[in-house]
Amino acid sequence: MEETTQYNAGQDEQEEAPVLTQTEQLQKERDEYLDGWQRARAELVNYKKDESKRIDDMMKFANGSLIRELIMVVDNFDLAIAAMEMHGGVEKGIYLIKAQLEDVLKQYGLEKTPVAIGDQFDPAIHEAVVSVDSELASGSVVEEVGRGYYLHGKLIRPSQVKVAK
Repeated sequence: MEETTQYNAGQDEQEEAPVLTQTEQLQKERDEYLDGWQRARAELVNYKKDESKRIDDMMKFANGSLIRELIMVVDNFDLAIAAMEMHGGVEKGIYLIKAQLEDVLKQYGLEKTPVAIGDQFDPAIHEAVVSVDSELASGSVVEEVGRGYYLHGKLIRPSQVKVAK
């Protein structure tokens, strides 16, 4: 009888071994599915972030063409004020209207490109209109002819400048 018991114990061990292997295999499959699900979830989160950023950028620059048109109005205000100053005084209201228009544009992300006389010419933000003889170093900005603008940090119109020869 002892032999039979030993034989049965041996059979039980053999039967349990495949069960453990099957359990391990199922755990391995479970882990693979879990990893795949976690990767897919992370990709979805990243996609949502990317889409949100893309939509925000689209909203920021959607009115870019309108703002470019309004910049021309500001330029014409500058020309009108300059002409009025030559012929006499300029009414305070004209300055107020121009300032109000500039404030509205600033609220929508428009900023003037800073240009100072003597700055080195930078083709990334300047457009050379003409080269002139000057006491300044060659390649320096002599005069700003047309103002440049950024919209939400992106250059939408370069400053038009005169450059020293």
